[in-house]
Amino acid sequence: MEEFTLINKQRNRIKIFKPFEDISKPSPTIKAMAILNAYVYKRSSKQIIKGSRVESIEDARKKYKQLLEEVWKKTSIYRSYF
Repeated sequence: MEEFTLINKQRNRIKIFKPFEDISKPSPTIKAMAILNAYVYKRSSKQIIKGSRVESIEDARKKYKQLLEEVWKKTSIYRSYF
């Protein structure tokens, strides 16, 4: 599974969807997605992570689809920061 980054229309909020791996088990399996919430205060500065949550893959897909309908766009600009 890949990592996806979305940015809102005002370009001040970012959502990062990435696979969640439970390292407490001997064989990590991916059955969930971690969704990180970040804010951009200045375009030239590093983003600030304000929180995260772990959701099932189905719920994460629903959230991703909902954000795309709300005019959020895919981006790879901030991938190097995380």
